[in-house]
Amino acid sequence: MAVHVIQGIPVSTGVALGRAYFLNRGRARNIPRQNIPDRDVEDELLRMDQAFSQALAELEDIQGRVPAELLEHARIIDSHIMMLKDPKLLESAKTCIRNMQLNAEWALEKAVADIETVFRSIEDAYIRERIQDVRLVAGRVQQYLLGESGNSLRSINTRIILLAHDLSPADTVELEVGKIMAFATVTGGKTSHTGILARAMQIPAIVGAADLEESIQDGQLIIIDGLQGRIIVEPDEEELASFTDLKYQFEEYQAGINRSSHLPAETIDGYRVKVFANIELLEEVSSVLGNGGEGVGLYRTEYSYLNRLKLPDEEQLLEEYQDLASIMFPGKVVLRTLDVGADKFMNHFGGLDEANPALGLRAVRFCLHHMDLFRVQLRAILRASVHENISLMFPMVSGLGELRQVKSVFNSVRMELKKEGLKYNPEMPVGIMIELPSAMITADILATEVDFFSIGTNDLIQYSLGIDRTNSFVSYLYQPLHPALVRMIKYVVDAGHRAGIEVSICGEMAADPYCIPVLMGMHVDCLSMNPQAVPVIKHIIRQATMEECKALLKDVLASKTVGRNNKLVKDSIFRRHPSELMFYSSLLDEGY
Repeated sequence: MAVHVIQGIPVSTGVALGRAYFLNRGRARNIPRQNIPDRDVEDELLRMDQAFSQALAELEDIQGRVPAELLEHARIIDSHIMMLKDPKLLESAKTCIRNMQLNAEWALEKAVADIETVFRSIEDAYIRERIQDVRLVAGRVQQYLLGESGNSLRSINTRIILLAHDLSPADTVELEVGKIMAFATVTGGKTSHTGILARAMQIPAIVGAADLEESIQDGQLIIIDGLQGRIIVEPDEEELASFTDLKYQFEEYQAGINRSSHLPAETIDGYRVKVFANIELLEEVSSVLGNGGEGVGLYRTEYSYLNRLKLPDEEQLLEEYQDLASIMFPGKVVLRTLDVGADKFMNHFGGLDEANPALGLRAVRFCLHHMDLFRVQLRAILRASVHENISLMFPMVSGLGELRQVKSVFNSVRMELKKEGLKYNPEMPVGIMIELPSAMITADILATEVDFFSIGTNDLIQYSLGIDRTNSFVSYLYQPLHPALVRMIKYVVDAGHRAGIEVSICGEMAADPYCIPVLMGMHVDCLSMNPQAVPVIKHIIRQATMEECKALLKDVLASKTVGRNNKLVKDSIFRRHPSELMFYSSLLDEGY
């Protein structure tokens, strides 16, 4: 009998063998739809109020009992608590009860569906995936409306592989770390909390495994292959033998690169590269330090603005930025100003009908349109800069005119703080992200106005090649080593160096082992990536020579096709690391 294999998205590397344990909360339910008579409307409204109150009390109780190993992740629960306290979801559901005379369970489902419709129009993948948080909060409320008890993680008394429709931060902080061997969920993407937490716990995790609930029963023996995103159900002797061999190889490999992860990222012939990490939560700092990250090359400040009843004030932002700088000191911290659009702030600024938000009022454009919001963030960043390891970065700058507009506001805020007698670092480095073709073409001009460049390869690839990588019809065109992209990146690096400023690479390319030799050949100064990629990237760098990297870059620049470039880099990596290829994840495919 053939072994059943479920394919998902690997978000935390490793392999595990164990018994499946399904967490009921958040799984798909058969929600009853009932029309209620007028006399029962008030009773349904009361049921809804009580369910929200019970769910809130449960979350607050969980927050107070977080195990020491996950204490720093307790803040993630705040957003779920804020959602339950926010009257919008509750009132939307109650409106359905009043106006449509629906039962509480169905009214809540409709309210969530309405919110989901709004979220689906959001271009940013990280923000779009936050609909999972809304569903999880609603699922917790539904548990009380339906009278479900659910499987409690606190009742687990043996080591298991945890399976769920989705896994909330509140669920994960209830667990005893030593009892969970791996995670797998039906929903979620690469930026979901499940992946963040699994990587912090250093256990394998797979998300987006669509057939999970239909194909696996509680207690079945399964293998989680976090290297290839595979879930193997009831493995046979051959699969078990393969698992044992793979687990041994991976652990040996992981131990080796972890031993050297805190050493400098320096090539055999002495070329040094800084290796930083990209994060959006303070809770991820331990992962940066634990994996050998030398600093934070990108702190996505927008997370602090999401799922709040009201926008954060200057003091709240200041405290967050100071905490980050203090923990990372003397490591560098680059704070990126808000990189979101009006579609994320509808509750605060009203609706804005944009046909294409990704090319609309977002990032610095949005900030310049909402000056009060922008100035508050700049004040907080400047005041936090007294730690002297903070740098400021503006995203999505299209050209010199826009850059000077932003700098004018920045200088105005500096003068304002000076008049108020508030301290800040007048020498704080200020840089920009190069992620638009217009910024790339004018990099030589922009380089004279800033202290550093950070090339945002994810957006630069999409905007330059005219594709949405989340669109399955054109995602095959998302090619980091497209000849045009390689030339663009080299042009920006050269322009920055001619002006005497540092240039970093920030994006998935920086975490791709196959792209590293090409970027090294360009003499990039810094690579910034997700924290878990740091050890392997440092390992690649430490095994390379600049002579080899420059020779490879020369060949790639002479190539005319993506397919040729991909083959060149894969052959190069194979010659240096033939036994490690199975452990590398890459953006590259065969190309064209």
